[in-house]
Amino acid sequence: MKLTVVSAGLSTPSSTRLLADRLAESARDGLTARGHEASTEVVELRELAGDIANHLVTGFPPPRLSAAIDAVTAADGLIVVTPVFTASYSGLFKSFFDLIDPDALTGKPVLVAATGGTARHSLVLEHALRPLFAYLRAVVAPTAVYAASEDWGSGGDEYTDGLPARVRRAGTELAALMAARPVGEGPEDDVTILERQLADLRFD
Repeated sequence: MKLTVVSAGLSTPSSTRLLADRLAESARDGLTARGHEASTEVVELRELAGDIANHLVTGFPPPRLSAAIDAVTAADGLIVVTPVFTASYSGLFKSFFDLIDPDALTGKPVLVAATGGTARHSLVLEHALRPLFAYLRAVVAPTAVYAASEDWGSGGDEYTDGLPARVRRAGTELAALMAARPVGEGPEDDVTILERQLADLRFD
């Protein structure tokens, strides 16, 4: 199975990339437990910033950007991680996904995650990231992961799971979604559970 990780971190080293790597490891462990092997490809958006800007104004992706887009659209599952800027995903992150065909992620399992300086930005997962991928008709894993500066190395408390526990749970959920979806199934062949339920609705 193909697992593609999109990291929008801007620095090196990057807490965004570190979170992405931990989530990918958790997802691979979950797939292994289900009898699947996964190859992982990481797309570092900071390395593609110039290409993304050029594509937005010319309409033609350079080869390296084209390969990154193909890695996303051909994946059996996605992990996407962005730093938080002004209470939302980064402009680089959004610009990249603006280049993806609107139908290319239909039915594709996606794990969303973000990093930021303080916990007060954690709602970005629900008011920005989850709606974006719901609009693209992806299947978003129930657990989204936000890592503030103080979360690194934290074991949580009696009310809140620590970052390692959230990473494990999210990776396990993504693995389950990937394992349940036929390998190589294209967007045009996929009907999500929600779409089936909507199709079965009858109105008087």
